[in-house]
Amino acid sequence: MVKKYSLLAFILVCFLGACEGPGSYDNSKPKDTTPIYTAKVEKNTYPVIRTPKGANQLDLESPMRCFVNWETQQMISSIPYNLKAFNFANFEVKDMLPRFEVNGFSFETMPAEKALLKLTKEAGIKLVAKDAPYASISAENLHGDFTEVVDVIANAAEIYYTYNATNKTLRISRISNFNLSVPKSRPIMLGVLDVLRGAGITDFTANFDDYTINFNADYELKNKILNLISYFEENPVLLAYDVLIYHLYPYNKDGIEWQQIIKTFDLGSVKSTKSGVLGRILTTSNDININSLTSFLSRQAKVEIAGEGKFIVPNQWFSRFDIGKCISADSVLSELSILAKANFSSGNRLLSQITLEGAEGEISQYSIRSRIGENFLIIGLPGTVFDLKQTQSEIAIMIVPRVIKTIKTSGALTNSLQ
Repeated sequence: MVKKYSLLAFILVCFLGACEGPGSYDNSKPKDTTPIYTAKVEKNTYPVIRTPKGANQLDLESPMRCFVNWETQQMISSIPYNLKAFNFANFEVKDMLPRFEVNGFSFETMPAEKALLKLTKEAGIKLVAKDAPYASISAENLHGDFTEVVDVIANAAEIYYTYNATNKTLRISRISNFNLSVPKSRPIMLGVLDVLRGAGITDFTANFDDYTINFNADYELKNKILNLISYFEENPVLLAYDVLIYHLYPYNKDGIEWQQIIKTFDLGSVKSTKSGVLGRILTTSNDININSLTSFLSRQAKVEIAGEGKFIVPNQWFSRFDIGKCISADSVLSELSILAKANFSSGNRLLSQITLEGAEGEISQYSIRSRIGENFLIIGLPGTVFDLKQTQSEIAIMIVPRVIKTIKTSGALTNSLQ
């Protein structure tokens, strides 16, 4: 009986199409003859669109910075300036905060944005923190005008704020926009710009008609600028560094024989030499100047003047000169920058800390002592530092330091760059 039911179940299952044995064929199912395709989805590609090179190379500083009169250099000169011409102000547009009193506002070890959220929530003001979190601070029993309390919290956390009265929104950020007016003196203007670059600030707008500089700054940079303005109250010294870049193609495969400079010039013309990470820096008398050095080099190499320029270093400050801006954009040296910190002391003594940078970062650095009237000559920089194809070239850099003394005055100001 069991076998009979088993057979009946088997027949029923096969009848419903659930079993297929060898040689069985189900003509009720047509074969799928649809071809199989594969597809690869790719993103659309678009040409890279950039500002044309000619537009990028426009530089308002070039006429003042990229020319040196090597025949009429004054080693020590002076310029007048009016201290009242300095004006440093926040340039953000903001409405006045609502006027009401705050009493007994306290909080303990709380991020500034949370403290301000607690404060503004009670006033029905929306808070937007652009780059939170900020420093954690504490306060106890703050009282006074609402604006004064917001100022206390913002200053403690070193943040800035703007208020929009229309939509009742308070925005806070580490960065704010500032406008700096400087005396109408080109050396001072260039000196401030070089200090900004030395601080790593390159995104600024300089107006050489009204002598203003607009830039974004955090609290640290703002304090540096305030210190720089205070520095000018003491009749400071500015150091001008005149720079000329040689690109040399030696006739000798071993390069320039720099030992010959000792034999060519009078004894004592080379006063000292010091090695850097790469290359060497020489302190020389003015017997080794642009004309005599070019004549010396032309006996051993094809000499190309890659470029020249000047930059200003306030005494004991750090400045940056992107000398590549004074060199052809097609030159392998177009990414060269010089960073310098100067320390001028009595007896016309000068300690200079000089760093060379290229597109890939630091090339070399030197610390050298000298006196005003002496020059620097950096030698032994292989062309391969800037371009691997430049296997048969060398770079030499002549630097002539000068002193510019500033004198406070209420009289007429000069715009000439000494």
